[in-house]
Amino acid sequence: MIRFISIFIIMLSTLWGIDFHRSMSASPTRINPLLATDSASSSIAGWIFNGLLKFDKEGNITTDLAKSYYFEDNSTLIFKLKKGIKWHDGVEFSADDVLFTYNWLMDKKVVTPYKSDFKYVKSVKKLDRYSIEIKYSQPYFKALSIWMMGLIPKHLWEKESEPMRSRLNKLPVGTGPYKMKKPFSINERIILYANKDYFEHKPYIDRQIFHYIGDPSTEFMMLKSGKLDIGSLSPLQVQKQLSLQFRQKFAIYEQPSQGYTYLGFNLKRKIFANRELRYALSLAIDKDEIIKLLFFGHGKACYGPFMPGSSVYPKDFKPTPYNPKRAKEILKKLGYTNKHPLEFTLITNTGNDIRTATAEIIQQQLLRIGVKMHIRTMEWQAFLNTVVFPANFDAVLLGWSLSLIPDAYSIWHSEGIKKGGFNFIGYKNSEVDRLIKIAQSTIDPIEFAKIYQKIFKLIVNDHPYIFLYIPNAITAVNKKIQGIEPSIIGVEHNFIDWKIKP
Repeated sequence: MIRFISIFIIMLSTLWGIDFHRSMSASPTRINPLLATDSASSSIAGWIFNGLLKFDKEGNITTDLAKSYYFEDNSTLIFKLKKGIKWHDGVEFSADDVLFTYNWLMDKKVVTPYKSDFKYVKSVKKLDRYSIEIKYSQPYFKALSIWMMGLIPKHLWEKESEPMRSRLNKLPVGTGPYKMKKPFSINERIILYANKDYFEHKPYIDRQIFHYIGDPSTEFMMLKSGKLDIGSLSPLQVQKQLSLQFRQKFAIYEQPSQGYTYLGFNLKRKIFANRELRYALSLAIDKDEIIKLLFFGHGKACYGPFMPGSSVYPKDFKPTPYNPKRAKEILKKLGYTNKHPLEFTLITNTGNDIRTATAEIIQQQLLRIGVKMHIRTMEWQAFLNTVVFPANFDAVLLGWSLSLIPDAYSIWHSEGIKKGGFNFIGYKNSEVDRLIKIAQSTIDPIEFAKIYQKIFKLIVNDHPYIFLYIPNAITAVNKKIQGIEPSIIGVEHNFIDWKIKP
């Protein structure tokens, strides 16, 4: 009888296909790689579209729709395209689509922040059906990475007069491993179907079903009940809320997330213009204690602005150790005593319990060396508009994302010290400015990495931030899944190779 049931289940899975259930915390707005700015839209677009290039498992740039590429000179890039690739409607992909995508992106009707990545593109020219020439106005370090953006089909989009309101943003057509069969609706589940003609191979999982779940606690309940095959876990859930049954059913993968939290000083204010003072405060922060208390150890201390393990992170870098005794000595030398303590206010946003708790722990740690830090919290938009961008603060607690190919210009170059600019702390180092500019015109990835490693060390040595922590991204995946190979670019990079045991 048991054998009969097993055979019956296998027969049904063959008829209906193999489903994979996951969640989305919000509905997408436009499933278009050139317009997607929210996480739901970007995530789903990533399964439907391809770029000319992508990251491989080790985080290196490799080909995707392109067969090969080379630089004719420092400002001329040639792409040779793979032949026989088809859009989801069966039309062959060609150089016409690459040219059209670029022209569409630069159209005045298209409103998207991604235009700025192409500011140094001088021209895009079709050489033949499978060759593209891109000329830059100057050597550009993003010359390759900007072509990781998803490409759109000319034969469909050229018929659309209103790009921002097009039906193709609701029912997209790409070249990717999965496709949609009907337009999505707000707050309803979305089903992606395996593309049998995908140029690598058809994904082994036939359908991805995205369930709209707006509440993290509801997502956790659905994961525990087995209604989802994958989900994110918090450190608290991992440490306190997972049953033996859950651990028997799900494999847990843990790796550093792609973002860090920092305490940033307003360098325009007299007290924080002193590097030694900033150094003293950095010595007084026990990052390991913060990680232990807030993340139960599921995180790593952050020591600089670029991603650990990436090519731009200096391998010989030695972080400053926690040393409150030395911190007190420096403060005393600077004239701060118990009778005349250093006193300042740290501001962060409401709605983020982890940041608030971080501020409270830092407050207690600084109190140990006689520093009085006050905490103020504000609603996010008010925080940005009245505190952060006008630089109306002593210190702020915020976070930045991390990238395999970072762009230090907006945050660390002195030209970013302007209204609405991201260098709102007022950081200025002429050598950092010079190296950032040199790096912008460097197309050799090895040379680029060397320059950025120098930038890393210079910034860290100036102590404009106290770099705090990088939380771990914790993912639970149904143990029925086979073929998972975690990497620096995430757990799901080889999803098309995943198989589900019947």
